[in-house]
Amino acid sequence: MSAERAVRARALAMLADDVVLAGLVHGVFDGVPARASPPYVSVVLAEGSDWGTKDAPGREVRVTLALVGVGDAAADKAAAQIEALVPGLRGAAGAWRIVGARVVRTRFGFAKDGGWRHEIVVRCRCLVG
Repeated sequence: MSAERAVRARALAMLADDVVLAGLVHGVFDGVPARASPPYVSVVLAEGSDWGTKDAPGREVRVTLALVGVGDAAADKAAAQIEALVPGLRGAAGAWRIVGARVVRTRFGFAKDGGWRHEIVVRCRCLVG
């Protein structure tokens, strides 16, 4: 499994298993759901680049987590909870080991339909096994 798929799967599992987040959103989805009522979290994109060392193959994966909804205090709590969970991405992910995970960018904007979207970009540095 690629590092990008492994990080994406770990992020989905971590977000879906969090009880606090579950109380704030209607679901956690892989990609954009066909039908979901806001607020919800979507693991949108995972892009990777080489991050190997002299003696070990590695990848840097940036995964985008989108919180889609209607702006209110609960949404702010959900965004804060997602950011608080990010360090928990460290650890085994398939054949990869995530050795570092941190939020590198956030973006908040309004969507065409009148709702909003809060994107959190997380950088994960991975080494084989």
